Amino acid sequence: QVQLVESGGGLVQPGGSLRLACAASGFTFSTYPMSWYRRAPGKERELVATITSTLGITNYAASVKGRFTISRDNAKNTVYLQMSSLKPEDTAVYYCNVRRHGYDYWGQGTQVTVSS
Repeated sequence: QVQLVESGGGLVQPGGSLRLACAASGFTFSTYPMSWYRRAPGKERELVATITSTLGITNYAASVKGRFTISRDNAKNTVYLQMSSLKPEDTAVYYCNVRRHGYDYWGQGTQVTVSS
């Protein structure tokens, strides 16, 4: 079955950096686009970044463009989210996502807290 396991969250000061990782299994990882979403307290879930399967074409939310970088390693079945210049408003639970056969699969999420 499809499994997505996020890691790398934590507490970081404003201006700091974190790298999230999502290890995927149960499907042919290299053939699917992958995405990162986040949900901040009291807010709707937000699409943060997406990367296509083979060419690795990326798209970002306006709120993170220029600060976050999504990447993937198809040999390791892992997608990453490098976050830099973090702001308090980036505080959220970050989720890895794959849409397969019209169904969305989610990891358990990893908490990112940006605070001094």
